Amino acid sequence: MSSTGTRTPRPDRVLVTAASGYIGSSLLAPLVAAGFRVRASARSPQRVKTTEDVELVQADALDPDAVAESLRDVATAYYLVHTLGTGAGYAERDRLAARIFAEAARRAGVQRIVFLGGLGEEQSALSEHLASRHEVGRLLAESGIPTDEFRASIVIGGGSTSFEMIRNLVEKLPVMPTPRWVRMPAQPIAVDDVVAYLVAAARPAPARTGHTVIEIGGPDIVSYSGLLELFAQRRGLRRLVIPLPVLSPWLSGWWLYLFTPREATVGRQLAESLRSPTTVTSDIAAHLFPDVTPMSAADAVDRAFAAEAERFSATRWAEEFGDHCDAVSLSRAGRYIDSRAIRAHCPAEAAFDPVACIGGERGWYAFDTLWDIRGFIDLVLGGPGHRRGRRDPYALVEGDRLEWWRVEHVDAPRLLRLHAEMRLPGTGWLQYELESEGDTTLVRQTATFHPTGVAGRLYWYAVLPFHHFVFRGTLAGIDRECRALVDGPNACPLPGAYARALEEREG
Repeated sequence: MSSTGTRTPRPDRVLVTAASGYIGSSLLAPLVAAGFRVRASARSPQRVKTTEDVELVQADALDPDAVAESLRDVATAYYLVHTLGTGAGYAERDRLAARIFAEAARRAGVQRIVFLGGLGEEQSALSEHLASRHEVGRLLAESGIPTDEFRASIVIGGGSTSFEMIRNLVEKLPVMPTPRWVRMPAQPIAVDDVVAYLVAAARPAPARTGHTVIEIGGPDIVSYSGLLELFAQRRGLRRLVIPLPVLSPWLSGWWLYLFTPREATVGRQLAESLRSPTTVTSDIAAHLFPDVTPMSAADAVDRAFAAEAERFSATRWAEEFGDHCDAVSLSRAGRYIDSRAIRAHCPAEAAFDPVACIGGERGWYAFDTLWDIRGFIDLVLGGPGHRRGRRDPYALVEGDRLEWWRVEHVDAPRLLRLHAEMRLPGTGWLQYELESEGDTTLVRQTATFHPTGVAGRLYWYAVLPFHHFVFRGTLAGIDRECRALVDGPNACPLPGAYARALEEREG
């Protein structure tokens, strides 16, 4: 049945638009966990990271037919479309998209629209960005459908534009000359709390009719400058913030471009938005959603760090990069990643043996002199260096010491992750993943480094050229060992040595 005809929607069916965006992607799993049947729409649905519990549809916000089809059988529609990052003329595009969505929602019989906009007092001189956000809320409400317009200030969470701007500025600049807008009062809120409010809006509750503006924020009124200092404190960095009275939002856009190039386009508009206070002036959120208690700014920053760490520890780079064997070097969430792979000529059960045998007396299969030099430098700096060796020549269990590494996770014969305990201006990991493909195994080696400040970044770029030789040599050595295991015993015992050694050790 066409969605252009009115049809009674399923009460548990919700639509999340712009599902590949930051808020949209954060909202999907909590909605599923809350028992809703979730449909996610995006212009490029292949970019949406989700599970089989979510129905994915392709829908450009400016395509009336695609929008109408995406709204079929939907009771609650989350409107999260924002074209700010597409350049000049975004306000007109947002206006057109909102009108298309409002009309399609009315025709589809949608019972509630939930929209996330921005805080800012109507009587103040709103920036173009905030004025556009408020206009979109009004246009959605003109559909006649009950519309909840949530308004938030700075959203704290790994991946949000504001958080990434703060990360880049604090990590890269020991001395930060700051423009006037960074001292304007704001009321930041954790992304988890934003999601909690949005999920609660879809639950059965006393009827809210018409256009309801719901201002949300954390308990702290903190300026952007205060968030810079809080971030630095939580990262163990000393930063000098120098206020400048002359740096306008326009000029500071160029300042942002120098140090936060990925976020500069949107960041400039956000800077304009902060020329007036963005604080909560109404307690309606507490009355409508008493079960949601927003966390403090400090807790929000800590939660963001913890969520990132958990996400990275669960990342399987073999899935991220597939069977691509060439070296991949990139940065993500403030971390540097160097990943490369080889195709070993033996099954994973055998290939895991030389992986589990690295270090200690066996060395790292190539350029051991460079590893020795690095170990000596670590000893001079007060680190463990090579002196700890390894506890067992073949078996590794979680918690084992392996020279300057600690075994963080083992899932034989698929995964080995080592956590660096050497002296570093940051935190490092080395991960091996094995994927069998017939008689061969893809062995992926990934180094991840979370730098601390400028020193950490300088360290990464200083050692990066050596990765080409050292890491490639280690992978080539693993492949040689695998060939030897197939052809006959060599340095490591026969295939299955790891399993046998582990059984003896546990026995």
